[in-house]
Amino acid sequence: MVPKRISKKVLKVEDKQLRDYELVLIISPEVVEEKFDATIDNVSQFITEKGGIVSNVERWGKRRLAYPIEHFMEGSYVLTRFRLKPALSKELEVNLQISEEVLRHLLVKLNS
Repeated sequence: MVPKRISKKVLKVEDKQLRDYELVLIISPEVVEEKFDATIDNVSQFITEKGGIVSNVERWGKRRLAYPIEHFMEGSYVLTRFRLKPALSKELEVNLQISEEVLRHLLVKLNS
């Protein structure tokens, strides 16, 4: 019998492809400006260190929340567009869940 080496090669090729993503962050309103900038920079740095490309970061400013999150009624919104290997998206989400500054996040894979 022939070993299934073909399937491993296919997986490696898929891992090398970068996919388009959008990430919306809601950052705590209590975070000072320096820490706010550092949080955004940490996300961008994670993406670039893992071989991704950050194409756009938009700061939407403070907005009222539809419902309280951790007793906050407003949060600072940030939209980031980037390209990243699909296998690393879970690792990014785990890092965002651990972050104390990030109240919520939404990572969306864009069709391309």
